[in-house]
Amino acid sequence: MWKRHAILKTGQPNPEVKVGFVKVGQQGVVWADFNEKDDQYFGQPYWSYDSKSIMVQWMNRDQNNLKFYTVDPLTGSKKEIYDEKQPTWINLDHDERITYLADNKHYILKSDKTGWAHYYLYTLDGKLLNPITSGEWQVVSIQYIDEKNKVLYFTARKENSARIDLYRVDYSGKNLKRLTFGDYSHQVSVAPGGKYFITNYSNVSTPNKVALVDNKGKILKELADSKSPNFNAFKYGKTEYITVKSDDGKFDLPVIITYPVDFDENKSYPVIMYIYGGPDAGTVMDTWKPTTASPYGGMSQYWANEGIIQVQCDHRASGHFGKQGVALMHRNLGHWELIDYITIAKWLKAKPWVKKDKLLITGHSYGGYMTCLALTKGSDYFDYGIAGAPVTSWELYDTHYTERWMDTPQDNPEGYKNGSILTYVDKYKGGLRILHGDMDDNVHMQNTIQLVDALTNRDKPFELMIYPGSRHGWTSNKLKYDFKERVRFYYQNLLEKPVPQDFDRW
Repeated sequence: MWKRHAILKTGQPNPEVKVGFVKVGQQGVVWADFNEKDDQYFGQPYWSYDSKSIMVQWMNRDQNNLKFYTVDPLTGSKKEIYDEKQPTWINLDHDERITYLADNKHYILKSDKTGWAHYYLYTLDGKLLNPITSGEWQVVSIQYIDEKNKVLYFTARKENSARIDLYRVDYSGKNLKRLTFGDYSHQVSVAPGGKYFITNYSNVSTPNKVALVDNKGKILKELADSKSPNFNAFKYGKTEYITVKSDDGKFDLPVIITYPVDFDENKSYPVIMYIYGGPDAGTVMDTWKPTTASPYGGMSQYWANEGIIQVQCDHRASGHFGKQGVALMHRNLGHWELIDYITIAKWLKAKPWVKKDKLLITGHSYGGYMTCLALTKGSDYFDYGIAGAPVTSWELYDTHYTERWMDTPQDNPEGYKNGSILTYVDKYKGGLRILHGDMDDNVHMQNTIQLVDALTNRDKPFELMIYPGSRHGWTSNKLKYDFKERVRFYYQNLLEKPVPQDFDRW
């Protein structure tokens, strides 16, 4: 049982929190031995290996100290079994943080404490035996544990950060082997017993295929291919995965480009850049149908037919470069993301086949924030933007999310100022459309209202749409209108022609 109250804005006092246990069919609460007066967070509780005690994740308000406790639900007494500190923050993860082994002697811990997410073998009392994986790459998830042979099967982003592969490794950390194949990203399902797995694999130029593979990595049978026999008879916009060197030369920024049908390097085309931008929340993966992260992503080939270049891209803190990359955002939201997006914008506009005044950037939520930042602070490089539910000042967002990256406004006033859209409104040149639901309980509409106030006070042109009855996304009866208005904005500003009369068939 959890005792908590409404989410508050950054820097404000958090509610006092208790952890308690109620036995089914009985009255009374056994409260765990934590001090509710402490400024603290608790993660989702779960049963420990013996199904007698409860594992509780505890974190301080600064979110840079994570502890695990086993708690006796009958008495409330607790025992600390793990303590981790990091100089920036620690994510309060629930999935796979601890995986108990059937021997009732060990657990596998997932942690990014080295700057990359890896697995570690611990005894139940919290003693580290050895890292199971290591290196400048990161694990994704455990797929199967062979207890008898002490082998871990897991997925990771190792060969390429935009692809996922299946690997096996001994508990000792030895005999690491990739089991999947080719320059593809794999979605795997391991059979009970771990002798076989099925992979659904693809990349940006290869439609999904399905294969049966054994636990040595041998392909036993190709089971399915979604590519139709007459696939090559169709004309479509080609898609490719590339990287663009960051301005400081430290990172190869991942980019996916869908070119117009019958692309001609001697012509110039407008560009739509789809982004999200949040910490450790990259959208670029080398898989088939790469533009589905964009609004109405199924329209990608329509826009390719209309002569628009479509781009997805990620920055250095998007997760492609591990926790060490994400940590660059600490106390500094908006800074590196915009620098890297500008680098990609400059790379695009340096191409003769990109129109110099027709680069539109669009995103929702954190992507809306980055869109507004691009049209203000980055207005020398971006021409148009559609921003959905944007954060405009981090002082208005909730404590747990914002303070993880930014600390409190009291501790980091300069960071909050530098990350606010309002700081750069004087640089705005036009071309922004803002969307927000009036019942948004994630990014409060207060964010958009204060930006509208700043723009109108400066007599700046912009478009605004408020969707009544909508929260962080639009209600279904508003989606068609929003879609048609987005289409209108693209035709009007990028293609400079009216929407086709027969467009309603879409």
